[in-house]
Amino acid sequence: MAAVNPGERFVVGGQTVMLLALYLFLYFPIFYIGYLSTMENSVWPFPPVFTGEWYGRLMIMSDFHTGLVNSLLIGVGTAVLSTLFATAAAIGILRYPLRRRGFVVVLFLAPLFIAQILIGISTLMFNRNVLGIPGNIESAIVANTTYSVSFAFLVILAQLVRYDWRFDEVAQVFGARPFRCFREVTFPNIWPAVLGAFIISFILGFNNFEITFYNVAAIPTLPTIAWGTLRHGIEPELYALATIVNALVFVLLFAIYLLIRVGALRLGVPDD
Repeated sequence: MAAVNPGERFVVGGQTVMLLALYLFLYFPIFYIGYLSTMENSVWPFPPVFTGEWYGRLMIMSDFHTGLVNSLLIGVGTAVLSTLFATAAAIGILRYPLRRRGFVVVLFLAPLFIAQILIGISTLMFNRNVLGIPGNIESAIVANTTYSVSFAFLVILAQLVRYDWRFDEVAQVFGARPFRCFREVTFPNIWPAVLGAFIISFILGFNNFEITFYNVAAIPTLPTIAWGTLRHGIEPELYALATIVNALVFVLLFAIYLLIRVGALRLGVPDD
């Protein structure tokens, strides 16, 4: 075994320290909020006095229950629409010859470069002045889909770009109609990307504030309730709420990681 060069060891050690410092910088505030959610005193408590009071209060506050249900509806609705549109768009762009394909791709990715608050305000004005639709859950779902579909499109496109469309052609030669071909041939090969797009879109729709705020009117969601509560100061219940939401996100991301580890989810279609 070749000896490790001291210079290389120094470089690797430096990179490791920088990486750990970066992760500490990014995740320490999240862990700190989780720590405060179990403390009686929220001003850097020492010695720590643990309590579950804030979680208990959160469980009995009806506003948060209503906001949770509405946020789940927005998240699921956004995920369903974003995944459907993104899957259809990716298949259409890669499967069939299309003039100005690059322009269509840019249109789908354009919301990534637009401020979310502008998407929220413009959707509100269009729905109210043109369509005559008041702010409600459905409006919030459509507005969030406008933004989330770009992320879903990227996830599915990364998988489909390596997909062998000859599988579909063979199935259609043997008499399979387009829908059956998708259900029995295409979808079994790309479902990990579809699942990933669904999860990412759900997280974006569930946690979004700027777009949702302008399109739900007075209907409460978890982000809007948290923002409204901040006007009266940071209550300990918000620490508990933030911890629960962050835990949900980490669980979903960990589920994706486990699917990758066991081979159920791949970042591309196998070449064989």
